[in-house]
Amino acid sequence: MKKQSFKILKHRTGVCGISTILLPPCTTTPAQLDWKFHSRCLWCFTKNISRYITDIKPLPPNIKDRLIRIMSLQGQITDSNISEILHPEVQTLDLQSCDISDTALLHLCNCRKLKKLNLNSSKENRISITTKGIKAVASSCSYLHEASLKRCCSLTDEGVLALARNCRLLKIVDLGGCLGITDVSLHALGENCFFLQSVDFSATQVSDNGVVALVSGPCAKKLEEIHMGHCVNLTDESVEAVLTRCPQIHILLFHGCPLITDHSREVLEQLVGPNKLKQVTWTAY
Repeated sequence: MKKQSFKILKHRTGVCGISTILLPPCTTTPAQLDWKFHSRCLWCFTKNISRYITDIKPLPPNIKDRLIRIMSLQGQITDSNISEILHPEVQTLDLQSCDISDTALLHLCNCRKLKKLNLNSSKENRISITTKGIKAVASSCSYLHEASLKRCCSLTDEGVLALARNCRLLKIVDLGGCLGITDVSLHALGENCFFLQSVDFSATQVSDNGVVALVSGPCAKKLEEIHMGHCVNLTDESVEAVLTRCPQIHILLFHGCPLITDHSREVLEQLVGPNKLKQVTWTAY
């Protein structure tokens, strides 16, 4: 079988020096090949990121976006290099695998189009992200739609208050395991975030007062998903408030709440149709 080739110009950055790549006939378009070629180059680039860190800043936004995704997956974004890879057009930033602190978040001041920020910690508590960093994000990123802050245990109500007041387009907020969060945060979200669809405040210190305030706000009509498991201060009042005031609720998790009784199960049967909830979990005590 005769081999066919497709010419690709060398990149000026010097990252890749390949000038010819062999293509199997009629299987890959030039556009697909170019995408694969760039991806392979970027993966190789990140393997030696310390050598090329000064070459990142002048790269175009579309290349930087792909570089950000790769470095995020590999946990390579740090306080010291994040300023080199960010650009004003960035809309998604997933830093859950990266070891960063408030120092990195201060560099988001120019990312005013950011819509999704993931700072979740899947295993251990993240103590390096504090209220200071989240307030900096809130003051600059007013178009934020998703803020995932699971296990950012140094975060306090002051940080959430800043998010709620400045980022009013928020649809998804994850505060699970943020031990400094109280009813003040839920009051702020309920009053200011009209478009809120999903909120997780599991394993926090919130009480019935906070939950009632949340579902008494304008977002009640849009809320579809609430995670409030392992909240030791919640009672049946919270469950009933959610079920009576949130007509779009599809997912409600309240397992591990020792003060919630079998009464909540009865309320579920009375107020919720057989096909309304897609997922519900609770613990019988």
